[in-house]
Amino acid sequence: MQLNLSIPALLFPAISLTMLAYNARYLAIAALIRQLHKQFEETSAQPLKQQIQQLRKRLGIIKNMQATAIISFLLAAITMFLIYVELDIWANVIFGISLVFLVISLVLSLLEVQLSTKALGIQLKSMEK
Repeated sequence: MQLNLSIPALLFPAISLTMLAYNARYLAIAALIRQLHKQFEETSAQPLKQQIQQLRKRLGIIKNMQATAIISFLLAAITMFLIYVELDIWANVIFGISLVFLVISLVLSLLEVQLSTKALGIQLKSMEK
């Protein structure tokens, strides 16, 4: 496949939007952690401990989601440079690696959504009692 500058450039808006979504998820979790911290200091309830464990896992996943998306973004930029200096074989290899990192980031996002749903289930379960 012959790469030109517009192909890796297509990843820039996609990755940027993905990073915005990841950052929004991070900020929402950070706010929730602060809220739960307040509640936990007042009462050391078991559902709060379970939620805290879930949030810790989710934060780790979000960190990895962001890292892999950033690596994908950097590799797409490097691909554009390699195309510019006419190193086409390396450009193809680096672009392929960039796509792999983007896929990893999206898979991690799926896992984080699954954990998020699980955490909401814990919350609902504690309210049913």
